[in-house]
Amino acid sequence: MRSSNPVMNSLSSAKGGAQRGAFEVGGPQGYQDPYAGYGQAPAQATGERPMTVDDVVSKTGMTLGVIVLFAVVNFGISLVSPGLAVLLTIAGAIGGLVTVLIATFGKKYGSAAVTLIYAAFEGLFVGGISLLFSGMLFGDANGGVLIGQAVLGTLGVFLGMLFVYKTGAVKVTPKFNRILTGAIVGVLVLAVGNLLLALITGANPLRDGGMLAIIFSLVCIGLAAMSFLSDFDAADKMIRAGAPSKMAWGVALGLAVTLVWLYTEILRLLSYFRSN
Repeated sequence: MRSSNPVMNSLSSAKGGAQRGAFEVGGPQGYQDPYAGYGQAPAQATGERPMTVDDVVSKTGMTLGVIVLFAVVNFGISLVSPGLAVLLTIAGAIGGLVTVLIATFGKKYGSAAVTLIYAAFEGLFVGGISLLFSGMLFGDANGGVLIGQAVLGTLGVFLGMLFVYKTGAVKVTPKFNRILTGAIVGVLVLAVGNLLLALITGANPLRDGGMLAIIFSLVCIGLAAMSFLSDFDAADKMIRAGAPSKMAWGVALGLAVTLVWLYTEILRLLSYFRSN
């Protein structure tokens, strides 16, 4: 049940705790396979119906809708006040990070408010970063084409990885998740180190559009794509285990985190090629 996505890990832990509580009511004799018959016990123990695929689809759709809405709002603001749009982009990035940390470490499992607040912050960030990377913030009329390509690329990767997961072409195992998590942590350390280097010396080798930056973006895109497999597997197992329906909000949050990361990296990569 472990996932490379910290939000999914938190949801899995919460679901696991609910299962243990439900199974311990009847003592050892009352134990049952958590995945047999979609495991209704955990949801019943909380007085809620079990989570379904429809719950995940609808909550994820609502979350993405909020992201798009606030991205459009920040785009509109940029036409009137570019400076304010930049401030909102920074606020969105910081607010989104803080919200994910609250959801992960504050055990706000299945909170609609936390998920939608994250979506609002990330919408501001996505809108601003799209304007910045595409050049539209600086008057590039062709920036909309770049944004459209990034959106199509993100959608294509998402659907492609969903197909890969459903066909079982790649098996999501504990070893797979451990390797993926280690790789993501390594990329994060490199990104933070590159940021500190840029602040201290002005050099920015991983984000300057050169060959090394292109390779780094391709690695990030690959890891984000693989993260979808881990996210799908965690969500699938939660549904089979009969997790409460409210947990669909947490699944939506986890998928949104991966989608935003993937979109940002694809857009950044396309901006490199256009600049070159």
